[in-house]
Amino acid sequence: MTTIAIDGPAAAGKGTLSRLLAGAYGFHHLDTGLTYRAVAKYLLDAALPLDDEDVAVEIARTIELAGLDRAVLSAHEIGEAASRIAVMPELRKALVEAQRVFARRQPGTVLDGRDIGTVVCPDAEVKLYITASPAIRAGRRYEEIIATGGETDFGTVLGDILKRDERDMGRADSPLKPAEDAHLIDTSEMDIEAAFDVARDIIDAVLEQDVLPLRAPD
Repeated sequence: MTTIAIDGPAAAGKGTLSRLLAGAYGFHHLDTGLTYRAVAKYLLDAALPLDDEDVAVEIARTIELAGLDRAVLSAHEIGEAASRIAVMPELRKALVEAQRVFARRQPGTVLDGRDIGTVVCPDAEVKLYITASPAIRAGRRYEEIIATGGETDFGTVLGDILKRDERDMGRADSPLKPAEDAHLIDTSEMDIEAAFDVARDIIDAVLEQDVLPLRAPD
């Protein structure tokens, strides 16, 4: 069993990269951010309060993490609700435990988020930290929003990115930061194909050292 932990700030490309790597190696993939969104969606759908930690924890313990629907969970109102419940300490503990159980799936897993290498899977065989400059990340997010019919401007998106960075990196519980043994990949000047090649070379080198199964056939 192999676990690949991928962390990084918003819009750095870690989600797309994680899905590509999981497909290349035949591993299971989990975007841990969706786990909070899944709990939030359940609360919204059931018209339950967003400030009741006991209820949120109970829901978290029943949600199946495999096959979370990214398209559905990406809705803005779900994201807003998820940001409210994500500060609950007991909910975070419940979801971290569920994420750790997921990480033990055979033949391997790729988990991406903001505290995978430092908190969720500190013993992961491979740890990557994917980043890019705030301006580059804001540009990517802006293009995504416009491409899907949304309306915004670059300044607003950049402001949101900077606020998200400050919140993620400055929180007391599981702040966003690279694990000490993480491999840093700055995608500011890379397209996704180049980032994928760099990540795959790093992973193969680590797995070869550990004499673990390598990539699935192309």
